[in-house]
Amino acid sequence: MFTAYKNLPNNSRVWMYQSDRVFTNQEIDLIAIKATAFIEQWTRHGDNLKGSFTIKYNQFLVLAVDEGFNNVSGCSIDASVRFVKELENELQIDLMNKLNVSFKDGNNINIVKLADFQKFAKEQRITKETIVFNNMVQTKEEVENNWEIPASESWHNRFIN
Repeated sequence: MFTAYKNLPNNSRVWMYQSDRVFTNQEIDLIAIKATAFIEQWTRHGDNLKGSFTIKYNQFLVLAVDEGFNNVSGCSIDASVRFVKELENELQIDLMNKLNVSFKDGNNINIVKLADFQKFAKEQRITKETIVFNNMVQTKEEVENNWEIPASESWHNRFIN
């Protein structure tokens, strides 16, 4: 059961997927259509899930579910992963690579391989003040408050001198 992202409670569970490139306007429209259709039929053992999605910076897909309505199960999480993999194949993008790291450089969002991030940190091109994206957030509230944070406040800090 689809609902607007803004209407989900703050403790809704989220999954953050970062693209290896910016989505085009046509791709955003397609993602919106497909995500809405997926969420409309998303279930847990036959019970509807109340979910939504949002796209941040034309590069991050956030899937969310209100577990106060119904909890997700392994099968329903697997279904969402299949949905994301279908998007990857159709749009020729990488949404699941956890070894890509994203950070801000002014108004630009950079997504680089973890090894490059470590190199940039060593060269001090990335500092403790650099805004990074903590894609390990688990709730809507964390997306709003702890997703874009200084590297010093995230797991990225281990790579910065």
